[in-house]
Amino acid sequence: MTIVTVLVAILCFGIIIMIHEAGHFFVAKKSGIRVLEFSIGMGPALISKQKGETKYSLRLLPIGGYCAMEGEDDNSDDPRAFRKAAVWKRMLVTVAGATMNLILGFFLILLLTCMDERITSTTVADFRKNDDGKSISTSEQWLQKDDRFVKINGLRIYTMQDVFYALQNDDADTFTVIVERGGQLVTLENVEFRDTETNGMIDFYVYGQDKTVGRVLSYTGKQFVSTARLIWISLRDLIKGKYGFHDLSGVVGIIGSTTEYVQMSETLRDKAMSLIDLMSFITINVGIFNLIPFPALDGGRLVFLIIEAIRRKPIPAKVEGTIHFAGLALLMVLMVAVTFQDITKLFQH
Repeated sequence: MTIVTVLVAILCFGIIIMIHEAGHFFVAKKSGIRVLEFSIGMGPALISKQKGETKYSLRLLPIGGYCAMEGEDDNSDDPRAFRKAAVWKRMLVTVAGATMNLILGFFLILLLTCMDERITSTTVADFRKNDDGKSISTSEQWLQKDDRFVKINGLRIYTMQDVFYALQNDDADTFTVIVERGGQLVTLENVEFRDTETNGMIDFYVYGQDKTVGRVLSYTGKQFVSTARLIWISLRDLIKGKYGFHDLSGVVGIIGSTTEYVQMSETLRDKAMSLIDLMSFITINVGIFNLIPFPALDGGRLVFLIIEAIRRKPIPAKVEGTIHFAGLALLMVLMVAVTFQDITKLFQH
């Protein structure tokens, strides 16, 4: 991997973090909450500048960032302290970071869709054939041309990304497929997908569609929903034990994967599209992950605010601060362990 590609990957990850923290920052400012520091990165400060009541910092380690607000985790007599603001304002501040990540993800997918030559449908156009014109597709025994995928093994299909996931992340050899055929829903049992020459599971082609404003917006929405859902599915599978610790990646792993993914593309345009594609996935991942109701994450803080709104009385600052500190400590331990694993994998390659 070239140093330029690595620096571009680091820059893109930094932009994703900056967008997240900027969400907290701007909503806090609009809500009249005093912001003490807006920082991109963690660790020692490389650049730090005080402007008004807020210090702006760029720190050494590109593994996160923060928007430090007055009285966020302790009591403060400042009338503009975080805990002095109305509950609904604090809720908006809390979810603003994740919301900005999700908005960024949507617009990156929109940009990628506009850059693509055509829009990929989920309707079967043909089946794979060899040079002699003979079919090498096993799914042709069940599927027909113009079938539109609706579900595969219970997974609702919005885009071809869902088809890839359903076929490649299920241990089953055959699949229950629901398609729309001639305006009717048809259930196909024990469908086998296999290219008999390559053994690949994508043994069919789908139609490409000309771009219109409506199709671009519709496809962008579907791809956004598909990506967000697959992230939730992955988190669920992680909790269930389908994936182990060795499957996790931290910042080092993400940057490494980004550089490898981009370098697989040949032209500069393809590299740019690959980078945008991965950035959209990462920023949506960051947004969803931060909404998990775990202490120290935005979702954990939101839970405390919801409890406060219901009981009309805040949780004592010391109690909430201790819980968030414990959650942060656990996350930092996990981050260090995952980073060590990422570095080990790099040397193994």
